[in-house]
Amino acid sequence: MFQPGWIAWMPSPSIVPDAAPIDHQHLQRMTLGDEALEREVLALFTAQAKGLITRLAAWPDDAAALAHKLKGSARGIGAFAVADAAGELETVLTHGGDASLALWALDLAVKAASEAIGERLKRC
Repeated sequence: MFQPGWIAWMPSPSIVPDAAPIDHQHLQRMTLGDEALEREVLALFTAQAKGLITRLAAWPDDAAALAHKLKGSARGIGAFAVADAAGELETVLTHGGDASLALWALDLAVKAASEAIGERLKRC
């Protein structure tokens, strides 16, 4: 119920709506155009993201912190859909909601990003 003077919480729109799983221009800016660094960062992200998804599936006490960690890593490489999904999971874990659905969405975003990263690494 709306109360005068109270603004209901609403999720923020995606930072990069309808974008590819990885914003390669953002990644190039973050790695200063260094392709070796880009490959290294992408490989590290893929391993970290998969590991964090596995840990999150066990619903540890620090799940919100793990989601926050993944959100930051994803933003760093331009995986904005992963960052948005991780942020949503973090919010749900902190404020309540359907954490299972949020984890499912995060898992899908990580899989899409991992696939795009795999394709990118094959070309480099």
